[in-house]
Amino acid sequence: MSEIKRDKKAHFNVFLRGAGHHSAAWKHPDSNPKEDLDLEYYANIAKIAERGLFDSLFTADNYSGLGRRLEPFTLLSGLAALTKHVGLIATVSTTYNDPYHVARKFASLDHISKGRAAWNIVTGHSQDDAENFNKTEHPDVQKRYEIGDEFVEVTKQLWDSWEEDALIYDRAADVSLDKSKVYEINFKGKYHTVKGPLNIPRPPQGYPLLVQAGSSENGKELAAKTADVIFTAQQTLGAAQAFYADVKGRLQKHGRTPEQLLIMPGLSPIVADTEAEARDIEDEFNGLLNTKQALKRLSNYFTVDLSEYPLDSLVPVDKAKPYGTITTGITSRQEVVVDAAVRDKMTIRQFLARSAAGHGHVSFTGSVLQTADFIESWIRNNGADGFNILPHIYYSGLETFVDKVIPELQNRGLFRTAYEGKTLRENLGLEKPENKHKAIWALSREAEKING
Repeated sequence: MSEIKRDKKAHFNVFLRGAGHHSAAWKHPDSNPKEDLDLEYYANIAKIAERGLFDSLFTADNYSGLGRRLEPFTLLSGLAALTKHVGLIATVSTTYNDPYHVARKFASLDHISKGRAAWNIVTGHSQDDAENFNKTEHPDVQKRYEIGDEFVEVTKQLWDSWEEDALIYDRAADVSLDKSKVYEINFKGKYHTVKGPLNIPRPPQGYPLLVQAGSSENGKELAAKTADVIFTAQQTLGAAQAFYADVKGRLQKHGRTPEQLLIMPGLSPIVADTEAEARDIEDEFNGLLNTKQALKRLSNYFTVDLSEYPLDSLVPVDKAKPYGTITTGITSRQEVVVDAAVRDKMTIRQFLARSAAGHGHVSFTGSVLQTADFIESWIRNNGADGFNILPHIYYSGLETFVDKVIPELQNRGLFRTAYEGKTLRENLGLEKPENKHKAIWALSREAEKING
């Protein structure tokens, strides 16, 4: 058993997704499925999260498929103007973008939001993404992570290409910018060559918060080296504790401490005043499921078509594809989903219901007190530093959590009663990164003076 932490405070992010995270949310009469392209809809979600003192909200993204997702920077720039405290996390791929463009956009969002921007770093989704970006093939996992590692390094160097006091606005001297404090980075790597400097000052947070999502070996290593927050999917406290210890244990070799990386598993809660009421809500949503479509999605993890099996038969776990053989999408999700079926000896009907609620993340259905107990257990016992909340439906799923679960957690001393700072890093208890190149460039300036 890991050491119980009595003084930890939970952190919460809300994951934006259409009408909600339950697969049948859009079919429910209380949902707003036609509003998922409406800024006001997302602004209302953001304001509910802010009322609940959530740290951040997060929008996923990819570059192919028939999803109806607004482009993250456009959406979050709009939300930045309509909120004051909640952090704004945009998903951006390192495979289908250029570091200079990404560095400039995140710096802009961080300035617009006064220090609330964050980057969810992903390496790309599928072959379809490649073909939409004039590329013939989607790189394999190992190459994508190599590209991603270099991409993040270039981007950080671009953010560091301005010293904090480069802008001086000296009217008497008729000088607005000290050009000696803005530098070319002249980066030359295996995949990127970038001159610099960036054409916008260093972001208010130094670096916008860096988030990594996923639980693969490559993903854990990238998170340990680079990330401030990792979003993950774990189905049990034991699995969460093992992941927590694994990732935190990798930090030392990168010169980091365990406090410099927050681990936030996904949690899809269905909450009501009593467990019976919550179960009724769960049954109502599961009754709206399109079983055929759901089985088709889950069959991607198997070598057989699950629709050919009776719904009340056990999941044919012996027919699961070997772990690591799925190379598109979130490659680590396969193991989490199938392991849950093995561990709990699920029928296909149960497998459908579990997967519909949290699409690989842990789901919990219960009373307000039971939900608070669940969260407290994971936080106190080093299974999580907080949770990425996936409401089953907007707005009511998030409102119930904010109006009922949050006060209970506050009563237990497990959650803030006010925002601690002005920036996302301050609210998460994370320090602003120092400009890594300032000292190097200072030495270079001194050398120039001596040789000049």
